[in-house]
Order: sequence, then structure tokens, then C-alpha cells
Amino acid sequence: MALLQIYKRLLKHFGRQYWWPADTSFEVIVGAILTQQTTWKNVEKAIDNLRENDLLDVSSLARVNLRRLEKVIRPAGYFHQKAERLKGVCKYIYKNYGDDLDKLFSKPIPNLREELLSLNGLGPETVDSIILYAANKPIFVIDAYTRRMAHRLGITDLDQYEDLRKYFEKHLPNDLELYQEFHALIVELGKNYCKTKPNCFLCPLRKECQFSQ
Repeated sequence: MALLQIYKRLLKHFGRQYWWPADTSFEVIVGAILTQQTTWKNVEKAIDNLRENDLLDVSSLARVNLRRLEKVIRPAGYFHQKAERLKGVCKYIYKNYGDDLDKLFSKPIPNLREELLSLNGLGPETVDSIILYAANKPIFVIDAYTRRMAHRLGITDLDQYEDLRKYFEKHLPNDLELYQEFHALIVELGKNYCKTKPNCFLCPLRKECQFSQ
């Protein structure tokens, strides 16, 4: 089954997701860092805490006391590690770009990606989420849900992040909105049907899935 067909099937089933759930590009960056190894519900609590404490901007997070930041983002889990990463990323951005995220995001995707990957704690999935949803540039995000869906449907047996990303980008139109929606739809598929222990009977892709047969 072609990737574009899968996208259309999921879109028909779930409807548009309008990801990423954030008010600003900076909030996307914060969410992408905090969502590592936790649920979005916990991330929302941490972001609400940041907002209530007037810490949801680059300069404030660059200057905030690390211990205070840990307490504020505690709901997101791994708060020692995440506070250090979040503050470090904000210090870098503020030092090099001030509050002007547009200047950072104006760079071509390869250059922007290389720069963000050089920052402590930012791996490919986090960086590509920032590029796709905060910078609004077309790059396909690969996560555990995407890998699971691809393997179970028999789309490809590729497993490495970069290989899978390039595969999806090669077999899909280079379209920002499509990339954003498709990734969000795959997340919905993974949360509702294509779980570790899957709910194949109700899955919108069950007829094409090798795993369920």
C-alpha cells in the first residue's frame, strides 16, 4: 500500500489533527524537548506551569535558576535532565539570535538541522519536530509509531532513523502540510490501534496489514 494511500485512509478516518498543539513556535520547541519519554498530558501541565511563572520565552528560560526550572517542569518527568537541556538550548538561542527565532529558522533545512543536532540533548526526532512544526519546513519526523506502522504494514524493513526518514520523503510529495498531518495521524493510529498490543479489529488499515493476518 502506497504511503499516500495510507495518508488518505488515515485522514478520512481521524480527520485533520492540526498539529502541533501550541500557541507559538517557541512553545513547540519547549514541547518537543519536554515530550521525550513522557505523555503529552504531562507536557501540557509543565507548559502551563511555565506560562503561569512567566517563563515561556527564550530570554526567561535562558536566565532562570536551574533548580527553580526543575520544580516548574516536574510534571514532565526526568526534570533534572530536561531542565538542563531546555535551559541550555535557550541560552544558545538567546546568545546567538536573541528572541528572534525567525532568524534561526530562516536557514536552509540541512544547516538548521545540523545546528540543532549539535545542541546537548536534541536528537533527530526532537530536532525534526522543531523543524517541521516550529520552523514550518518540510522534513518527515520518524517516531516509534511510524516505525511500528511501517514494519507491520510491510512498507519497508528499514529501521534506522535516517533511512526511514529518507524513505518517507522519497515516496511522498514534498509538502509541509502533508508531512505535519501525516505524522500527527500516525501518532493517532499508534495511540488508538497500532499499539504494542494492537487493536487490529478496529484499525482503519487492517485489510492491508500483514501483522493482523
